[in-house]
Amino acid sequence: MTAASPETDENRYDFRAIEERWLPEWRRTQPFRAGGPDDERPTKYVLDMFPYPSGDLHMGHAEAYALGDVIARYWTQRGFNVLHPIGWDSFGLPAENAAITRGLDPRGWTEDNIAQQRTSMERYACSFDWDRVLATHRPDYYRWNQWIFTRLHERGLAYRKHSNVNWCPKDQTVLANEQVVGGLCERCDTPVTKKKLNQWYFKVTDYADRLLDDLDTLQATWPSKVIAMQRNWIGRSTGADVAFRIEGRDEPIDIYTTRPDTLFGATFMVVAVDSDLAAEIAQRADAGVQQQFDAYLEQVRGSSEIDRLSTERPKSGVFLDAYAINPVNGERLPIWASDYVLADYGHGAIMAVPAHDQRDLDFARAMDLPVRAVLDCRDENGESLPDPAESGVATTGDGTLINSGDLDGLDKERAIAAITARLETEGRGRASTNYRLRDWLISRQRYWGTPIPIVHCDACGEVAVPDDQLPVELPPTDGLDLKPKGTSPLGAATDWVTTTCPRCDGPARRDTDTMDTFVDSSWYFLRFLSPGKTDGPFDPAEAARWAPVDQYVGGVTHAILHLLYARFFTKALHDMGMVDFEEPFSALLNQGMVQMDGSAMSKSRGNLVRLSDQLDEFGVDAIRLTMAFAGPPEDDIDWADVSPAGSAKFLARAWRLARDVESTPDADAATGDAALRAVTHRTLHDCASLVEGFRFNVVVARIMELVNATRKAIDSGPGAADPAVREAAEAVAILLSLFAPYCSEDMWAMLGRENVARAGWPAVDESLLVEETVTCVVQVKGKVRDRLEVSPDISDGDLEAAAMASPAIQRALDGAEIRTVIVRAPRLVNIVPV
Repeated sequence: MTAASPETDENRYDFRAIEERWLPEWRRTQPFRAGGPDDERPTKYVLDMFPYPSGDLHMGHAEAYALGDVIARYWTQRGFNVLHPIGWDSFGLPAENAAITRGLDPRGWTEDNIAQQRTSMERYACSFDWDRVLATHRPDYYRWNQWIFTRLHERGLAYRKHSNVNWCPKDQTVLANEQVVGGLCERCDTPVTKKKLNQWYFKVTDYADRLLDDLDTLQATWPSKVIAMQRNWIGRSTGADVAFRIEGRDEPIDIYTTRPDTLFGATFMVVAVDSDLAAEIAQRADAGVQQQFDAYLEQVRGSSEIDRLSTERPKSGVFLDAYAINPVNGERLPIWASDYVLADYGHGAIMAVPAHDQRDLDFARAMDLPVRAVLDCRDENGESLPDPAESGVATTGDGTLINSGDLDGLDKERAIAAITARLETEGRGRASTNYRLRDWLISRQRYWGTPIPIVHCDACGEVAVPDDQLPVELPPTDGLDLKPKGTSPLGAATDWVTTTCPRCDGPARRDTDTMDTFVDSSWYFLRFLSPGKTDGPFDPAEAARWAPVDQYVGGVTHAILHLLYARFFTKALHDMGMVDFEEPFSALLNQGMVQMDGSAMSKSRGNLVRLSDQLDEFGVDAIRLTMAFAGPPEDDIDWADVSPAGSAKFLARAWRLARDVESTPDADAATGDAALRAVTHRTLHDCASLVEGFRFNVVVARIMELVNATRKAIDSGPGAADPAVREAAEAVAILLSLFAPYCSEDMWAMLGRENVARAGWPAVDESLLVEETVTCVVQVKGKVRDRLEVSPDISDGDLEAAAMASPAIQRALDGAEIRTVIVRAPRLVNIVPV
């Protein structure tokens, strides 16, 4: 053996001694180093979302890495060359804010936390390839952020423009939409406002159709709710752009609508109060209107998009003393500015059809504006719905057109086609597709991020930094005030800012914004393939061998933007000829949250559970096993409801099986007890599909059943010397290696073997899988009251009848009325009395 032989008290399972025995050995041998190009095994790329180094690992990390590790270890056992890397998403506001609070350089704070987390990950026995570590704050990584930026800039996919952005007054930086939660900054809970700035964007909208349509290829392997969230975020809709003339304005404005068939029902127009169009129209009005408009605009600046779009929010607005002309009937439509229309939706203005849109109707009622029904919508009985002008409820169905001139009587589809064709013929509109998706704002006015590799030259304009001058490294923090103040702290690093233009050698200034950290995480999975490469971001040959990621594991909190941006990067890199695939993550598993007493853990709530304390008390294996056994991976875990102590007791019971085996490693299992062998092989067979279906809690339950059967065989069956007992104990060790690596490694050594993680999945004897009977558990109100031996082919009805006829069940029910009976033939009946 490569490690010292176990010499613990034979009656005591000592997890501390076992951890001390095997951790140094694993650090020395690195058993999970991925094989190189000469390795002929099929490849499998398993990736956990990399952590932010904000301190030591917490209970959420413990769940995520326990589950990802099950998958990586399983495919290793199945004979695959598994790549399972780890790194740190180490740029961002938390490190910068912590450094400001403590008066530290964020580099030192970050590196210290990385060292601490790495030590904890090693103790936690994560099956990572420690030769492929990366951290996004290091220049050898963010150099390639800058390189990719310049490639996107060359293709017109990186650009700068003035626009209204989410602004955190406390952190003094812009925020991505995902970083605004309930109108508050997710980092500091400060109400987010809007601010107009000149910012850098990636043109994600150029890929909107591909990002949406390619979700079809992920339907079977991504959670359906994530697919739905991605679809909704992209938000493609079809309709028409309709040209409305504004009195006193030379150029008409385009209004996007999904229902051009309702044009005859438009009775007013609403423009976003924070749009350029609203400001332009207000400037032409008299002083009183301008004053009202300015006051209203200032009031709205403190509202988030979520608040503005809320149906519960009272409608407000300002009449701009201006009129638009409806192109289908020539009516004058009063123009209002309001907050319920967003500047970046469509063209920042809507035609309001209050009879058939509830928000428009609420606004019309608040401002005493006319309501005209142009759709005859009917209920399930064929009766016309009440007039919205009287009911206050907009009719939003398809309906048949009324009050619409020669379109009367047409259904929705025919009316849309007819009105769109007419608008196109008259030059007043055209068919159009619109998206909820907006371009990705990547600028941040903070120090701790990737510098944007652009210099600003009075003669040449925006000039990308040449590749041979990358990385543009962050300057030292000496002398810099990192406290947020509305502009980037980098602006004060005058020696750093002042440079020469790469194109004309004239004086120039570096761009002082840094990149959104979502840039770092949009391609890191590719850098893992060749983290030491110095002449490119990754090796295309390695990408062809390993990528895309076969199994991605992480929280649903990143279900929208992180995944969307990684998908955008992948498609852009594909178009550059750098990868031969268009989707980065072939399969996705989202784990739930770890809570305490029904709510998220936090110091302020007094319900914080420290992972390090749990590991010290119960051991690594017990915590990992508890995480897997608590329920389906996607469900939240309430730590108050689980039992790491129970897991520790089970592990001791499993460990003692290996201690008690008396047959030699070369014993012929075929000569052993047939009943125990049948249990062993059924367990191995079933657990393979259960792991691949992410039913980890059921796998643990099956291992427990096998441990019980093996203990029974030792104590009251054929005995410890039976070869079937050794076969069963070895199967337990291999199965447990997915969840409890320390215990399983110690068992494997006691069984006279080496390196359980690469033992290989035992071959299953198909002849032993035939079951003459199976054990059905019968519960009353969730408690086991009887076990029945039944045919594996028994029907639900027959199984329910057998359960109800059981004397033990009749005693447990004691004449109670039955509310429901849940039958899962052939293994479970749960009877729920009233």
